[in-house]
Amino acid sequence: MSNTHPLSLVIPVYDEEDNLRPLHSQITKSLASLDRDYEIILVDDGSRDNSLSVMHSLAESDSHVRVIVFERNCGQSAAFAAGFQAASHPIIVTMDADLQNDPADIPKLLQLYDQGHDMVVGWRAKRKDIWIKRVGSKIANAIRNALTGKTVRDTGCSLKVMRASMARKLPVFNGMHRFLPTLMVLQQARLAEVEVNHRAREHGTSKYGTLDRALAGLYDLVGVRWLRSRYIDYSIREDTKRGTL
Repeated sequence: MSNTHPLSLVIPVYDEEDNLRPLHSQITKSLASLDRDYEIILVDDGSRDNSLSVMHSLAESDSHVRVIVFERNCGQSAAFAAGFQAASHPIIVTMDADLQNDPADIPKLLQLYDQGHDMVVGWRAKRKDIWIKRVGSKIANAIRNALTGKTVRDTGCSLKVMRASMARKLPVFNGMHRFLPTLMVLQQARLAEVEVNHRAREHGTSKYGTLDRALAGLYDLVGVRWLRSRYIDYSIREDTKRGTL
């Protein structure tokens, strides 16, 4: 696989005005050494602060930046799904806008992707969250892996690389973003994991409470378990219109 395939970065944004310019700068620096074209798709998920104005300013100064604006807050899964459908390029990179994901890790994920994987998942070995979030995440990962039948160290890490054609076929539902590796495996995706840097949040506040996230995750697990048991995967070998032979 050529290492020059262009990238679409998909980044949900919800009240992250102070993080957007540093994030853009760090992404630009990280991708500067790569022989790839790219676009940065910022999906505004109904921000209430000055995030949208900052995004428009970035788009005016950098042709790589695209801005998608929701009418109202719809959640991270909806923002990712909208970005997947809008992506112009065959490889999608996902990450958060809060600067806890490190753009400097993107080349490392791409290197592994180029070895023939359909998805590469970041693994935050040294998390910079408060202890209750770290514990809650470990418990959620263990339950999620047990019920979905897929072992992934850190399904909650938003820093991922995936094949765009497969991402666009993912079922869309609230909480989808928590199960991206499992949903990709339903399409027979080849997965890999790599350790990535994780940074403490410096600006803004987390949009999720620990209890809220745990309850939502458990509820979603039931649906994903059902989907996994009922999923139909097919590919068309031939499609011949009548009268063309």
